[in-house]
Amino acid sequence: MIVSIGVAVNTLNEERNLGFALRSVRSWVDDIVVVDMHSDDGTAEVARRHGARVLLHERMGFADPARAFAVEQVRGDWVLILDADEIVPPALARRLQEIVAHDLADVVHIPYQNYFVGAPLRFTFVGLFNDKHARFFKRGALETSGRVHRYLRPRPGRRQLTLPRRPELAMQHFGYLDLEHFAEKIDRYTTIEARQMLDRGERAGTFRMLLATVREFFTHYLRYGGMLDGWRGFSYSAFMAYYYAAKYGKLRALQTVGDREDIRERYVRLAESWLAGYEGTKAGEEP
Repeated sequence: MIVSIGVAVNTLNEERNLGFALRSVRSWVDDIVVVDMHSDDGTAEVARRHGARVLLHERMGFADPARAFAVEQVRGDWVLILDADEIVPPALARRLQEIVAHDLADVVHIPYQNYFVGAPLRFTFVGLFNDKHARFFKRGALETSGRVHRYLRPRPGRRQLTLPRRPELAMQHFGYLDLEHFAEKIDRYTTIEARQMLDRGERAGTFRMLLATVREFFTHYLRYGGMLDGWRGFSYSAFMAYYYAAKYGKLRALQTVGDREDIRERYVRLAESWLAGYEGTKAGEEP
């Protein structure tokens, strides 16, 4: 029986990255689906030029709902989820094909080599020795959700296999270009997570915010060895601590004062109350 492999890619303005991702899979998979969130550049044209089917999905601010949609559209017994800024090295491609040919698992956890400001992190939480994701699986072996960073998980009873943490068997993720790029993504995702937490009825007090922020820094920097990644490890750990400070701070703000428009209206009322003292007076006159 011939077993087919399909790839799901989600994109938004990835014209400069997408070609590399698709070149790393097009010779050994049977179907490539690119679900584009209405890019403003030539992303769709690049996808078609490399043999991908292009479908559209509304912009959501984060990729997880579109990714779940993309997985549903792939034609294949096995599915590989690939981001536009990732590539599959040849050794990893061969190993994934062997797993399919010999039916060695239902879900494969792939280690990740994440590049941060120009070089790979070896340690920290997202270093090669720590980071892995269930990105290759038999159709139906994973279940999806709409929660940020928790959109895929293996179904109970499925056979799982984790690949060795070696660079040639790791997904190469060319992530953040600089710290500004990282901060932009943190700001976007913490806003989404705070709103999801509010919808679930979660609460955030000052102590919880402080505890989560401090714990996150020491988790990345000490527990997972971020100190061994030099200034990049420190920067990543510090920004991830900020991630939690921002997430819980935004949740607290939503709980107590509302969103940006609510606060804008509050400022309008305050400005009007201060300016009321000028009504009916001129310079030099007693109010």
